[in-house]
Amino acid sequence: MEKAKVYFTDFRTRLEVSQGVKLQRLIKRAGIGDIDFEGKFVAIKMHFGELGNFAYLRPNYVKAVADVIKELGGKPFLTDCNTLYPGSRKNAVDHLYNAEVNGFNSVTTGCYVIIADGLKGTDEVEVPVPNGEFCKEALIGRALYDADVIISLSHFKGHEMTGFGGAIKNVGMGGGSRAGKMQQHNEGKPIVNPDLCRSCRQCARECGSDAISYDSGKAVIDQEICKGCGRCIGACAFDAISNINGIATERLCCKMAEYTAAILDGKPHFHISLIMDVSPNCDCHGENDAPILPNIGMLASFDPVALDQACADLCLKAEPIRNSQLGDNLAKEGWHHHHDHFLDSNPNIRWKETLEHSEKIGLGTRDYELIKM
Repeated sequence: MEKAKVYFTDFRTRLEVSQGVKLQRLIKRAGIGDIDFEGKFVAIKMHFGELGNFAYLRPNYVKAVADVIKELGGKPFLTDCNTLYPGSRKNAVDHLYNAEVNGFNSVTTGCYVIIADGLKGTDEVEVPVPNGEFCKEALIGRALYDADVIISLSHFKGHEMTGFGGAIKNVGMGGGSRAGKMQQHNEGKPIVNPDLCRSCRQCARECGSDAISYDSGKAVIDQEICKGCGRCIGACAFDAISNINGIATERLCCKMAEYTAAILDGKPHFHISLIMDVSPNCDCHGENDAPILPNIGMLASFDPVALDQACADLCLKAEPIRNSQLGDNLAKEGWHHHHDHFLDSNPNIRWKETLEHSEKIGLGTRDYELIKM
C-alpha cells in the first residue's frame, strides 16, 4: 500500500484570514472536492460535548466545513449517536438540547442536527464488518447508514481508555448505537484494589450506571450493573481501579476499528481532525481538565488510520504543558516515564492497538506523507 496523504496546517494566521477560512483551504487542498456531493445527504459525524465540558470543537469550525459541502452541492447534517451511559446525551431529546446549549444549531453551523440512532438509541441497522475478527456484525445509527457520504470532524484529545480520541473513535465508537457501544465495551469490566482506594467517591460520581457502592468503606463495583465504559478508571487519581481482563482495553481498541470499517464500508468518506484543547480525557465528561499539550494544528485526509497516526505522532513530539495531568505525572518523584504522552497521562490506556488492527483489517495505512500548508 502506498503512503497516504495527510494535509496539515498550524493555527498561525495573518490579519484578515480567519481560522475557518484556513480550515476550508486545508480540506480543499486535501481533495474533499473529489467526492461527488451533488444532491447527496452528507453526515458530518462529530461530538457535541457533554454539558459542562468546554473542550469540544467550536461550532465555527463546523460551519466552515458545512459551507464547503454545500458549495459542492451536498446536503450536510450534523450527527452523533446516543451514549451508553446516562448523561446529557443519553436520548435524542436530551442530546438535541445538549447540542443546542453548546452552540450547535442551524444558525451557527448552517445545517441541522439529527441523532443517528433515534429517540432511545434503538434506531439501528446491523451491517457486516469487513474482515472482522472480534465483531462480525456492527449495530450502527440508522442516519449514518442512510447517509450517502460520511465526513468525520474530530476533536483530537486524550482518552482514559483508548489513549486518544480521533477519527477512528469518532466514527467507530460514536457511530455505534447504544447496543453497538455495549458490544464494543463488553470484553471486560473494572475492579477496585481496596488497598489503593482512598474512598474519595470520585469514581461513583463519574459512574453513569450507579454500579459503585461504598458499603464496606471502599469502592465496590457491581459487575452485573457495570457497563464497562471505563469512566471510573479515568476518574481515579490513585490508580485503584483497573480492568479484570488484561486484554479488555486492547479488545475495545480493535472493536472500535472494526466498527469504523463497517460504518465507512462502501461509502465515500473524508476525515478532519483538530489538535487543540488537548484535554486528558474524553469530551463525554461533564468537565474538562487543563490541556496536556499545546494547540498543534488542523489535519485532513481520506485515510482515517493515517490521520490518527499523524495526529498521534505530532502530539508525541510536542512539549507537555507543566500545569496539567501529564505535567503533574511527569513531575512526580519516582514516576515511571513511558516516553509516551498518552500513556504518561493515563497509565492504564492502550492506543497503538487501534491503529495496528485498523491497518490489519484494511481500514487504512499507518504509513503517511505529511503535507504541510
